[in-house]
Amino acid sequence: MNIDLAIKNGSDILKNKLIPNPQLDSEILMATTINSDRKYALLNSNNLLEKKDLNKFFNLVKQRSLGEPIAYLTNKKYFWNSEFYITNDTLIPRPDTELVVENILNLTKQKNKINILDIGIGSGCILVSILKERENFFGTGIDISKKCLKISKINADNLGVGTRLKLYKSDIDKFNLGKYDLIVSNPPYIKKLKLKYLEKDVVEFEPKLALNGGLDGLSVIRKVIKKSSQLIKKNGKFILEIGFDQKNKVINLLKKEGFYINSAQLDLAKNDRCIVSTKI
Repeated sequence: MNIDLAIKNGSDILKNKLIPNPQLDSEILMATTINSDRKYALLNSNNLLEKKDLNKFFNLVKQRSLGEPIAYLTNKKYFWNSEFYITNDTLIPRPDTELVVENILNLTKQKNKINILDIGIGSGCILVSILKERENFFGTGIDISKKCLKISKINADNLGVGTRLKLYKSDIDKFNLGKYDLIVSNPPYIKKLKLKYLEKDVVEFEPKLALNGGLDGLSVIRKVIKKSSQLIKKNGKFILEIGFDQKNKVINLLKKEGFYINSAQLDLAKNDRCIVSTKI
C-alpha cells in the first residue's frame, strides 16, 4: 500500500468514529510513522510503505479513533513559536494559554535580568517560551510531578534555555526558595464534579492532577495565591490563568493577599482567562 491510500483509509476510519479533522489527523499520523513532516508525506504519496510502517500507522489511527489526542500520539505540540515535547504525563498546551505568555512579554518589554517563578510548570511551555524570547531572564519551575519536571528539562534543553532554568519537585505549600520579580501559574481549576463532563479526549487521557481544582475549582488557586504573596517582591507582577467563571472570586482572593488587580484578560472565545495583578 502506498502513502496516499493509507492516509485515505486512515481518514475514513477516523471519520466513521466522528473524530474531528480526520484527513488532517491521518496525514499527521502518517508523517509521524515515517518520521518526516506532513509536506514530505504528501509530496511522496506514491511511495510504498513497508509492512512494519503500515502496521505502526494503523495502530496510531486506532488509538486516535478511540479518542487519544494527536499530541500524545506524536509526542509534539506547537505552542507560542516552538515545538514542545509532550507525553500523557503533562497537560497538552492550549492556544488560550498563549495569552499568558503574551501578557508577560508585554509587561517585561523594558525589564532586564528578572527572576520568574512558574508554579506547576507542567511541560514548561509558558516559562520556556518566555526564556526563549528574553535572553537575560532566569526561571524557576516547580511541580509535584517528577515526570513533568523531566519533560520541562527536555523542552528547556531542546530550545536552548536549560542553563537559565532551575527545577524543583515541590508542592507550593512547602516551597520557600527565593523572592521573584514575576510569578506565573496555570493551576488546576476545574471543579471536581465537572471533570467527567469534559471532552472525552481530555477526561480520558489528560492527567487529572493537572485538571482537578477541588470541589469549588479554587482549592489549588487559593494555595497558589497565598504562597505567591510571600514569594513575590513588592511591586512584582503575578499572572494567573483561571476558569471562565472564576474571575470575581479569584479577584477577591488576590485582594485579600495584598494584590492590586491590573486587568482581567479574555481568551480567543471571549471568556475570562487570566488575571494580571501587582503585589502592593
